[in-house]
Amino acid sequence: MIGDSTMANKPYDNEKPERGWGMALQGFFTDDIVVDNHAVNGRSSKSFIDEGRWQVVCDKITPGDYVIIQFGHNDEKPKEDRHTDPGSTFDANLTKFITETRERGGIPILMNAVVRRNFEIKAEANDDDEKLRDTQFTGTKKKEGNVLIDTHGDYIIAPRNVAAATNTVFVDANQVTHDLEQGLGPEKSKLLHMWFKPGENPSIPKGREDNTHYNVYGAHVVAGLLVDEIAIAVPALRKFVRHYDYIVANDGKGNYMDLQKAVDEAPMGKKTTIRVLNGEWRRPIIPKGKKIKFSLSENARFVK
Repeated sequence: MIGDSTMANKPYDNEKPERGWGMALQGFFTDDIVVDNHAVNGRSSKSFIDEGRWQVVCDKITPGDYVIIQFGHNDEKPKEDRHTDPGSTFDANLTKFITETRERGGIPILMNAVVRRNFEIKAEANDDDEKLRDTQFTGTKKKEGNVLIDTHGDYIIAPRNVAAATNTVFVDANQVTHDLEQGLGPEKSKLLHMWFKPGENPSIPKGREDNTHYNVYGAHVVAGLLVDEIAIAVPALRKFVRHYDYIVANDGKGNYMDLQKAVDEAPMGKKTTIRVLNGEWRRPIIPKGKKIKFSLSENARFVK
């Protein structure tokens, strides 16, 4: 996977809640699929190439590997080290990723950018999504409407055009996430993002208002929707897709890092499947009345 902060792996120590949807993706596949996420905060298609990050990925591609490509958030920024133009340099970079993936026997999957949560009547200027991590919760309600407003313009159209021109699998991540956020509406859509009140999370004592980046819940919701779209677009991957009630991992890739907590929060009387991705785990105590099934990955095991 190559892309920006909406996809990237994030630090998970000290209860840090930010996640990229690519960080959550492993939990939606069987052990037959290994997700290798190279997405990095703040990168555009240009800077990902210029910094040598694409070459690192190229050197790892072997025949049969799928390469998921998703840029746009930072390509639209004005800084020269990141900016590209749709219909021109942006398309050229996406085509480069596709061509060089195929030269190595890989199979490209092109996506457009996920939406920003933008219900504002007039959105504030945003020249750097990474600066949103410096925002604080103000408690002041900004004037918002009920219609999600696009912030990407032609940057979500260009990947579709490139996919058509190169006969590449295309997943409309923008439409998928638009429908998700619009369906939730202005208030509930905040639950997907890094919106925290002061004191709500110990790693963000002053809170945050961030409409771009996902929290644990949001990343898993988006990953679950996009993996289904991938399965439709690439039928060969369909048999490997799984949806579990809870995913537990010790490296932040699940929606829980504590197996006992996942068990404790499982509903009474309802069959619940918990996927355990990796590590050694003490077998949890299962309260009477809970119907829990564990699905351990090949890298996970119970210990005494």
